[in-house]
Amino acid sequence: MNKRTGSSKARSGKKTPSSALIDLPVQKNEEYIADIVGLGYDGEGVGRVNGFTLFIPGALPGEQVRTKVIGLKKQFGFGKLLEVVETSPDRIAAPCPIYNQCGGCQLQHLSYEGQLRHKRQIVVDALERIGKLNVAGSSEDGIVVHPVSGMDNPWQYRNKAQVPIGEIDGGLVGGFYAQGSHRIIDMEACLIQHEDNDRVVSQVKAIARRLGIKPYNEETGHGELRHVIVKIGFRTSDIMVVLVTRQANFANKEQLVSEIREAVPGVKSICQNINAKLTNVIFGDHTDVLWGSDVIYDFIGDVKFAISARSFYQVNPVQTEVLYRTALNYAGLTGSETVIDAYCGIGTISLFLARQAGHVHGVEIVAEAIADARRNAELNDLHNVSFAVGKAEEVIPAWRAAGITADVIVVDPPRKGCEPELLETMIAMRPERIVYVSCNPATLARDLRILEDGGYRTVEVQPVDMFPHTVHIETVAGLCRKDS
Repeated sequence: MNKRTGSSKARSGKKTPSSALIDLPVQKNEEYIADIVGLGYDGEGVGRVNGFTLFIPGALPGEQVRTKVIGLKKQFGFGKLLEVVETSPDRIAAPCPIYNQCGGCQLQHLSYEGQLRHKRQIVVDALERIGKLNVAGSSEDGIVVHPVSGMDNPWQYRNKAQVPIGEIDGGLVGGFYAQGSHRIIDMEACLIQHEDNDRVVSQVKAIARRLGIKPYNEETGHGELRHVIVKIGFRTSDIMVVLVTRQANFANKEQLVSEIREAVPGVKSICQNINAKLTNVIFGDHTDVLWGSDVIYDFIGDVKFAISARSFYQVNPVQTEVLYRTALNYAGLTGSETVIDAYCGIGTISLFLARQAGHVHGVEIVAEAIADARRNAELNDLHNVSFAVGKAEEVIPAWRAAGITADVIVVDPPRKGCEPELLETMIAMRPERIVYVSCNPATLARDLRILEDGGYRTVEVQPVDMFPHTVHIETVAGLCRKDS
């Protein structure tokens, strides 16, 4: 039984947002012992106190903790972790010295094996609760959800650093935002970044400080340097530096470029993106090449990619290969199929598919990404792939009206999932197989339910840990027509 701790203050003088909250089994600012029964989508512990749910950051499943209630809704509340009374065997000391300040990682205090189990459970829970789907193990004939594909070394896996620049006590700083704020935590090393990214960011910050380049102030809109972005090719060691500035010209701009060239061996490209808007969006609309090439190169498997300043490229190339090979396996290609790749980006999945398909049609709303996709097809001498700019939910129905049919459809939508019009068209096209790549288990489960009701069966699901030590999980689902 949970025991209440702390003083028994009279509550008659306390204000509550609603009279209904007075009848809750917990009250704001009081302390309680909570049993932690799971993890929430943001990595916080899901606690129970007298049957009431409290979300408690830092707590882990299987633990008993002392918590102070800091916020209440009618059906749940929020607690602050005060003490771990009974400790989970999966709890470890987070190796990052600023883990409790930085909002970049959420699960470093959970062992990597525990992270993988947790992420698989997130996928299973979404399929069962949101999609109302049967998972093997909970029914005789259910969807096989494989163990999460993890990394042998889940550190230094990121090939891109996006570092906001600001000012503290008159000095230029750059790092990551503190949890739930836009307060910049200055840092020189991040344990999930490739070490060359850390080195280059540190060098650029030091040069900018020495040259007196003014950091951008989000509140006033003054200053120049807003972000420093570094991209690195894991296989090629190519380095790109992107300087996001408020305006095109600023003091010591040429000297900054010159010193970056001298300080960063292997740099192939220095670009400037101009963002004059009062916004927290990183990129503006205009990008110039200040020195070198407009792209760097990298490989996923044996497919070569050109990466520009603004092009989307998966940040974990090791696990990206695992993800795409899984998608290719689920597509079941024999060499003659027509494949549609929705949300194709710069053509990463499309080019993997094209090597084993008859023809691949890719569609993407971002024109720059399609330009990169076409360049990447030429780079790999692939001529059985074509790309179109537009919304997948508009272009693919137009293709169908023009007589284009698909044996396999692959979708890799944003977090909000597929648009209803796209799902309707996929069902109407009746491809033999559908491969759904997802970064959001909740919208994946929702869309799988629609596809199942439309005549498809989800055969198996493979979660892939693209972002160790964070709450994020990528998933590949393989579906086939029920009458196939």
